[in-house]
Amino acid sequence: MVAGAVAALSVVAACGGGEGSPIGNAGGDSTKASDGSVTLEFSQWWEPEMPKGALRGIMDDFEKANPGIKVNLISAPYASTQQQTVAGAASKTLADVVGLDGAWVSDFAKQKAIADLSTLMKDSGYDESQLASQIKVGGETYMIPVVNFVYPMFSNDDLLAKAGVSAPPATRTQFADAAKKVTATGNGAYGWILPLAQDAPNGIQNDVMSWAWASGGSMLKDGKPDVTNAAVTSVVTFIKSLWDAKVIAPGALTMKEQDKVEQFTNGRVGMMIDSLAHINLIRQNNPKLKFSISALPAEDGYTGKRGMPYASWGIGVSDSSPHKAQAFKLVQYLMSTDVNAKLSSIANAFPGNTKSVPDFVKSDAMFKTAFDIWNKGVPANEFTGLPTAEDLMRSFDVQLQETLANGQPVNTSLSNVQADWSSKF
Repeated sequence: MVAGAVAALSVVAACGGGEGSPIGNAGGDSTKASDGSVTLEFSQWWEPEMPKGALRGIMDDFEKANPGIKVNLISAPYASTQQQTVAGAASKTLADVVGLDGAWVSDFAKQKAIADLSTLMKDSGYDESQLASQIKVGGETYMIPVVNFVYPMFSNDDLLAKAGVSAPPATRTQFADAAKKVTATGNGAYGWILPLAQDAPNGIQNDVMSWAWASGGSMLKDGKPDVTNAAVTSVVTFIKSLWDAKVIAPGALTMKEQDKVEQFTNGRVGMMIDSLAHINLIRQNNPKLKFSISALPAEDGYTGKRGMPYASWGIGVSDSSPHKAQAFKLVQYLMSTDVNAKLSSIANAFPGNTKSVPDFVKSDAMFKTAFDIWNKGVPANEFTGLPTAEDLMRSFDVQLQETLANGQPVNTSLSNVQADWSSKF
């Protein structure tokens, strides 16, 4: 999840599944009716990743519990929502309630595009002790993680079996071997898929740096960039070896997350790193696909706890919204014990309310596996809350592509990233 966790969003958004509706109200009050009722705009990428009608149903229940407040969902895939939200933040035209990735928060808070939730919680008398986590900037909360997604390894069981691989790989050496064997089976199948589109560079967070975190590595030292260290160097060297072996699916340099999921769902890829949010989507779109999930492979010889990459469906309130109090009522509703349990169950994620328990832990073996992976590991996403996190990912992406496509030495690429990142801290 991310997911995480771990992305950015155009003035045009998909509304009700279609393209072309403007996002946000630019600080106006055109959403207040003559009878005093208000309509909140809620932009997010969640609805396309949930069963049809699920999020709308939760909004309908909220409206029944809160007469006088309506919710208009503005929904689009993650990459589109990312572009829309970035543009909306810059122009102060964000929706009243906005889905957030933790990597965006620092920038949006500094732009004064999103509201200080600490103040809204205090004004409403909200008990924040029930929250599993909060994303803060300067000591104040700007995002609340609603649900959290671990990003495990997905394996196409049939492709691995055809390649003579009996179980998902547990180490990098095993992973490289499995990827080569799957690719060697022919028929257009590839061992691994890696999304590196620079306009949506969250692949650096989810699909690249996650390899370092899985083996206890870090890209930071004392809160500052440290990307030339041995852990990060070994990851980039490893990925380059997979690229050189031609086991990574074609199109990686322009591929986005949704493209990765589509190719895996269509049975073209042996393995991918992905969010739990997509399990039911994969099942729905290809019921015959046999796949499993496992912890990310660790560096050979590593015996410590594995860092588990994760991402959150975070939520915030637009600082330009004329309906902040009503917007926070929606935030409170989504974070309430029963609703948060329902939402996390539908989304196949771990709840943001410490008292909520998702149904899938007992009813679905694959999610039980994910829950076990989560509990055995250590949540890891070092991009969350960093300044200009999107730019940091993009900077790394540019240099990684130079290494993969143009043969730039790994050490040169990482030195360039180190210099660029250091200038942004």
